[in-house]
Amino acid sequence: MTGNSEITVLLQAHAAGNPDAMNRLIPLVYDEMHKMARGRLVGERPDHTLNSTALVHEAYLKLLDFNRIDWQGKNHFYAIASQVMRNLLVDYAVKQNAEKRGGKNYKVTLKNSHVTEETDLDEIISIDIALKKLEEIDERQAKVIECRFFGGLTIEEAAKALGISEPTANRDWKMARAWLNRELNSE
Repeated sequence: MTGNSEITVLLQAHAAGNPDAMNRLIPLVYDEMHKMARGRLVGERPDHTLNSTALVHEAYLKLLDFNRIDWQGKNHFYAIASQVMRNLLVDYAVKQNAEKRGGKNYKVTLKNSHVTEETDLDEIISIDIALKKLEEIDERQAKVIECRFFGGLTIEEAAKALGISEPTANRDWKMARAWLNRELNSE
């Protein structure tokens, strides 16, 4: 069985109630999930206490609860994992912001090379709020941003995860990024 089809079979087995399927799946997807987490955390503050390994482990624990999803395969899994990482980072930012003791703020600008500046917790929350607005306008564009910004995926990886062509993903990325930058700068 190839890696891709084995991933799909294990996802479907997990959805069917096989308690061991997710444990067998994780070694097959761990490296890619770690790459996604590492890509996302590149732009975080140096004192950020959530590292890529912790983000992957937290995402894994959340994914264990997703036993009623009709998994469409590996790409669908990575898109959901990206969404879970987004939610975890936003939850983390909200919690840290509530416990805020001051500190230096950094501006976030969505760039082609992902976020490369250090990220302020308020900015993560602002991006999440703006992304929710974008989802109401164009859900696919919001998913592309989610995969790229929160999942750390490349255009090619995001296109595969969302089941769209690379030119469409690239076009959505450019349009959504422009819309979000306008939205974030108007606040």
